[in-house]
Amino acid sequence: ENKISKQLGEGKLLSQLVKKKVIYDFRQEDLINKGQGAPLTPIFHNLLSKIINKIHQIELPICFLNIGGISNITKVIKNDEEIEKNLEAFDSGPGNCMIDEWVRIKTKKKYDENGKIARLGSTSEIILNQIIDNFDSRKILSFDIKDFNLSSIRGLSLEDGASTLTDFTAKIISNVLLKISSDLPQKKINVLICGGGRKNITLIKSIKKNTFDKFSIQIIDDYGLNGDFIESQAFAYLAIRSY
Repeated sequence: ENKISKQLGEGKLLSQLVKKKVIYDFRQEDLINKGQGAPLTPIFHNLLSKIINKIHQIELPICFLNIGGISNITKVIKNDEEIEKNLEAFDSGPGNCMIDEWVRIKTKKKYDENGKIARLGSTSEIILNQIIDNFDSRKILSFDIKDFNLSSIRGLSLEDGASTLTDFTAKIISNVLLKISSDLPQKKINVLICGGGRKNITLIKSIKKNTFDKFSIQIIDDYGLNGDFIESQAFAYLAIRSY
C-alpha cells in the first residue's frame, strides 16, 4: 500500500564491478503501475504463447504455471496486441517453499527430489483441511515465502509431512486453476508448467488429480523450451526492453 520495495544488491556497484550495463529494480516500476511488485514475468509468457501457438499450433487460452518457491500463474486469453485485456497474472500461493523448508529441517537434503519422500508418506486429511481453511487468499497478487509456516505439521513424520504439504500446495494451485477455467468457456485449457516444481512428480500428479481433467497439463520442455530458465530469460527480456 505504501509502494515500498527493498532492492537487495547495488545495481550501480555491480555495473562498475562487471563493467556491464545493469538493469535493476523492476519491482518499484511494478508498484508504481498498480502492481504488488510481483509477478514480473507475464509479458514474457505472452511472447512465449505466441511462439508456441505459431510453431506447435497449441490453442489459446494458455496458462503458464511457474512453480518456484512461490507459484504464479499467467493466463494468456488470446493472441492479441492489447496486453492489458489479454493477460491476467498473479501468485497463487506456495510452490516449493514449504516442502523445501520441511525437508531441510528434517534431513540434510535441500528438497524432495521428484517428490520421492512425499510418495512414501500418507497425507493427514485433518491437518490438510485445517491449513486449506486457514489459507488467506484475499485478492493478493504477490506472496512471500514468509507468508507460510510449518506449525500445523510439526508433529508429523518426515514422509507424512511432505505428503501433506505436497497435497496442500497442489490443492491451492488447483483451486486457482479451476477458478480460471470457470471464466473461460473452452472445454480444456492448456497449462504449461515451468520452474523447479515441474520436476516434482508427486506434486504434478496431485495437481492433475485435483483439476478433474479440465486441463491439458504439460511441462513447458515438451515445446522445446527449458523450464529451468524461463524466469531468467524473462528478466533478460525485461532488461533488453528497458534498455
